[in-house]
Amino acid sequence: METSFALTGKGYLIVAADTTAARSIVKMKVDEDKIKTVSPHLLMAYSGEPGDTVQFAEYVERNIRLYQIRNLYSLRPSAAASWIRKALADSLRSRKPYSVNLLLGGYDTATNDPHLYWIDYLGTMTEVPFAAHGYGSYFALSLLDRYHDPSASLEEGLATLKRCLDEVSKRLVVSPGTYKVKIVDKDGVREIEL
Repeated sequence: METSFALTGKGYLIVAADTTAARSIVKMKVDEDKIKTVSPHLLMAYSGEPGDTVQFAEYVERNIRLYQIRNLYSLRPSAAASWIRKALADSLRSRKPYSVNLLLGGYDTATNDPHLYWIDYLGTMTEVPFAAHGYGSYFALSLLDRYHDPSASLEEGLATLKRCLDEVSKRLVVSPGTYKVKIVDKDGVREIEL
């Protein structure tokens, strides 16, 4: 019952993911952080098979860090998304494919714009203004479609996200309890309480 959301606004990107780790009908953990800080201005929310998600997230984080060490600058969000998409597509054609769905978002310091990429386990990637994965997406995408404003302030963006979280908790039978919310903007990544 994993759920993750992301949306862009004027100079920021908000990413939220539930903190529940469950298998079948058993809830094993309620403080799992499913949002990986990949670089100072890049976040990745992941969902899917528990072993695959953590391993792939660490693989991405370390390879992007290696690129930064070798080249003395970080990958921009579009380049990171392309590399991640290729890594997922290559793994799909191997004997051990990763079953991971991603929301990759970042703030491009060169153009001063936020970018959000929706990537699924098949290696499909598209740049979007808002996105969701998991069962919560069935309820939240219509709200995001109606209330998302690309020129909204951070407070308005957080209000839209809160609306989505409230709808999921009201309508989803097995509602995730708590969410971790992270923001990335020109100042970098920070976590907030909602």
